[in-house]
Amino acid sequence: MSDHVGREIRALRRARGMTLQQMATALGRSVGWLSQIERDHGTPSVHDLGRIAALFDLNISFFFRASRQDPGEHGRIVRAAHRSRIGSPCSGLTEELLSPGLTGAFEMIRSVFAPHSKSEGLRRRRDKEDGGVLVSGRLILRIGSLTAELSPGDSFQFTDEDYAWENPGDEPAEVIWIVSPPIY
Repeated sequence: MSDHVGREIRALRRARGMTLQQMATALGRSVGWLSQIERDHGTPSVHDLGRIAALFDLNISFFFRASRQDPGEHGRIVRAAHRSRIGSPCSGLTEELLSPGLTGAFEMIRSVFAPHSKSEGLRRRRDKEDGGVLVSGRLILRIGSLTAELSPGDSFQFTDEDYAWENPGDEPAEVIWIVSPPIY
C-alpha cells in the first residue's frame, strides 16, 4: 500500500466535490476517523480501502500500486504493467491512470472507447481543464455546441464545458487524456 494513501484518498474526495462529512457518512465512519486517515495519521483496513475504492468506482488495487514499484521510482514513474485500471468496461470506456499520483496539478489517463460506444449525455466538469490526443481509432467529441470528429493525431483542449463522446468506428479508439486538477 502507498505510504501516502491518505493524501490520495483526500485528492479523490476533493476531486469528487465531497466534504469530509459526506464521505464519512457514505462509509459509515466518523469525520475524525476519515480526517486521521487523510492526514496519514492512521491506516485504513483492507475492508475500509475496499469500501473507499467502491465509493469512487475504483478497484482496491489502486491503493496498492506503489507496493509493486521500485522505491526510487515511487511518485515519478508508472510502469505499463502497474497501471491502475479505473472505470468499468460496461460503459464502453476503460481507463488506466498513467500518473504516478493524484496530488499533482494534473493527471494523465489512457482512455479506450469500445467500438460503437457513446457516453450517456453530456458530462460536466466544473473547475477542470481537459485536453488530449487521439492515438488510434475515431472519436466524435461534443464540447458545448461544437461537434468534432477526431482522427489519430488530432488533439483537443477545453475548460469548464459540457462534453460527450462517441466512437462511431468498428475499432477501439484510444485517447491520452490530461485533466487538471486530478479527478481520480
